[in-house]
Amino acid sequence: MSDFDYDLFVIGGGSGGVRAARVAAETGARVAIAEEYRYGGTCVIRGCVPKKLMVYASRFSDTFHDAAGFGWSAGTPTFDWPTLRGNIHTELDRLEGIYRRNLANASVKVLDGRATLIDGNTVEMDGKQITAGHILVAVGATPFVPDIPGRELAMVSDDMFLMDEMPESIAIIGGGYIACEFAGILNGLGVKVDLIYRSEQILRGFDREVRDHVAQEMQKKGVNIVTDCDVDSIEKTDSGVRLKFVSGETGEYSGVLYATGRVPNTHHLGMEAAGVETGKNGAILVDEWSKTNVDTVYAVGDVTDRVALTPVAIREGQAFAQTVFGDNPTQADYDLIPTAVFTQPEIGTIGISEDEAHNYGEVDIYCTSFRSMAHVIADRDERMLMKLIVSRADDKVLGCHIVGDAAGEMIQLAGVAIKMGATKADFDRTVAVHPTAAEELVTLKSPIR
Repeated sequence: MSDFDYDLFVIGGGSGGVRAARVAAETGARVAIAEEYRYGGTCVIRGCVPKKLMVYASRFSDTFHDAAGFGWSAGTPTFDWPTLRGNIHTELDRLEGIYRRNLANASVKVLDGRATLIDGNTVEMDGKQITAGHILVAVGATPFVPDIPGRELAMVSDDMFLMDEMPESIAIIGGGYIACEFAGILNGLGVKVDLIYRSEQILRGFDREVRDHVAQEMQKKGVNIVTDCDVDSIEKTDSGVRLKFVSGETGEYSGVLYATGRVPNTHHLGMEAAGVETGKNGAILVDEWSKTNVDTVYAVGDVTDRVALTPVAIREGQAFAQTVFGDNPTQADYDLIPTAVFTQPEIGTIGISEDEAHNYGEVDIYCTSFRSMAHVIADRDERMLMKLIVSRADDKVLGCHIVGDAAGEMIQLAGVAIKMGATKADFDRTVAVHPTAAEELVTLKSPIR
């Protein structure tokens, strides 16, 4: 038995920290975990889960429209935000309870409160010092709002699940996936949405054809996308807020949401006191084993600013626990990570974009755009996009991009094949499942460029 209170102390009760705590405890390690807000972290409490529930809710406006084409008729539908909000939080309470029970069942000591580092083996909570052989920091990231006049009037993504009422109109500032997802959600729930982005096209970092396609479809649905535009200041008005843009123009809205990125949540966490090195935006610097420059301190998840995805944080937490406590040195695998973005229409993507293809030699681009059966009979002008990027040297599929209904579900399964090294010939000899949208992935016969 060591002289420390615990073998492992985890700061942060999100997906990465919880996985690390449970796996370490299963090896026999004495483990404690501390969370200052709610167990489940960004994904479960104020990110992926409540956001996806709001996505489901917002899609009903399209469903009601489409039903007429299939012979259904009903009265004028109405939406009640307090009902949805209450049901969302009931589900979050249920999920948090599962997280707590799973930790307790694994014999992890579950603590509520803020823990800060004192040194490489010591944390402080509520004025009490606790020692551990190893400390894992898994505190995630927090929304970033630029320092402009009136910034305190802006909402961030965390606030979207707590609103007392749905705004009549909103300006969403940002062009990343969070901004675009909430633009679709609020538009679907009947809010007048202006999506304002300082660059020339939304969804920077994604395949250009995907970006253009999604932007066009969002605009068809009623989202007003304003590019090459930035906010200079925010003022409060009797009915909401007034935005003054850098151009000198103004706009008035019921509310404003800033979705301009997230930064590692290391503020006042004791990094300097413990001698832990941080980098850009306060990200904790780690090696391929998730170890910091302090041998006993590790970090996983969004706080490291590597790949900000919940399943990646879980893989990092598991790899850490197996390495340090399971006598099984393991590194997280960051190659070919499938990703879904719940914009409307939805995006599923894995591998390289066409923009990146010049780094991989000569490639062939297979792409198609079409209306699905459901959209045709519903008389809805929405198109899907399917795209494969194939190496001409060895026929390997280097990238797959899908835009449309169930893109996230499709990319999970396509991701298995591509991760295994599937070639275009492998796709071609797979029998199509008809009638589905996914069959287009195995019937793309000729490259378009």
